[in-house]
Parts: sequence; C-alpha cells; structure tokens
Amino acid sequence: MNKNYLNMLGLAFRAGKCTIGEEAIVKNIQQNKIKLLLIANDASANTLKKLTDKCKFYHVPYVVVDDRATLSHAIGKVGRVAVGIHDQGFADKIASLLDESYRG
Repeated sequence: MNKNYLNMLGLAFRAGKCTIGEEAIVKNIQQNKIKLLLIANDASANTLKKLTDKCKFYHVPYVVVDDRATLSHAIGKVGRVAVGIHDQGFADKIASLLDESYRG
C-alpha cells in the first residue's frame, strides 16, 4: 500500500477537511458530507460493521487502510480508527494514492 496517502491525509486534516470520532462521522455520512472514509484495519468488528454499513447505505466510498497507530500519527491524534474526508479534491487524491478503486 502506498504510504504517500498519509502525507495527503495530514494536509487534509490540517486544512480542516476531515471528521474524526465515530459518532461525528456517522452523522456526517447521513448528511452526505463525507466524500471518502478511511478505516483502520484494526478497528473493532462492531465499529467496522457500523461504519461500512452506513457507507454502503448512503453510497459513501470507504477504504480499509493501515492500523490505528499509523492513521492517528498521520493526523497528529491518538487512537483514531476512522477519518472522514469532506473535500472531493482531497478524497480523489487520497484514493488515487491508495491505488484502489472506491468501495461502497
């Protein structure tokens, strides 16, 4: 997996184009504000199911990425298992860096 997406994620977070926190992410998915959701590969089964089900229902693309420590470090926070991207430009760039097609 291409690690350059982590730099772009850090930029997006510092630009204020991200949502963190499970409940805030779910709310933003329901409001169609999230353009891409990144989920840590070590998120709990319940959290993973909750977020992926919401993404599928609301047609929000998501990608399961590195572990929570790597994801958290990229945005300068601790213990984050998911990051929602609001900006379509950042979402497209991060998805292209991940070299994966959107899911959802």
